[in-house]
Amino acid sequence: MEAVSKRVLTIEQVVERRKEWREAGETVAFTNGCFDILHVGHLKTLTRAREEGTILVVGLNSDESVKRLKGPTRPVNTQQDRALLLAGLRCVDAVVVFEEDTPVPLLEQLQPDVHVKGGDYRVEDLPEADTILRHGGRIAIIDLVPGRSTTGLIEKTRSL
Repeated sequence: MEAVSKRVLTIEQVVERRKEWREAGETVAFTNGCFDILHVGHLKTLTRAREEGTILVVGLNSDESVKRLKGPTRPVNTQQDRALLLAGLRCVDAVVVFEEDTPVPLLEQLQPDVHVKGGDYRVEDLPEADTILRHGGRIAIIDLVPGRSTTGLIEKTRSL
């Protein structure tokens, strides 16, 4: 478990690691989300995001930002639990928790080579698009796994 927890980094730590990765010639891919109840759709999306770079950094919405985005009954799992579960996935190299509703401030500091979002987004609708493009990065929109969502899982359990 200690090896997993070492992959949950502060913003300052991930920015420092980014410098090291850049010097080593690595390509840093970044994606973000709430990842409240980890499911196969998340795993497939994260695995696909990892294919966009040699390093995958996952930005994780804090508990407070999840509440603001999803409502007062969310998150189901704490940010610490969500971060450790993500860090335990083979495809994830680092997890960083951010407090804001969008990852823009984090992206300003991290400046990844690739920002990966699911197919439910369009580049022109992303608040972070300008930040990524201004710093020379690119945006990859990847297909979602149909029928897999945390909200859907929650609704399904409520009907049992």
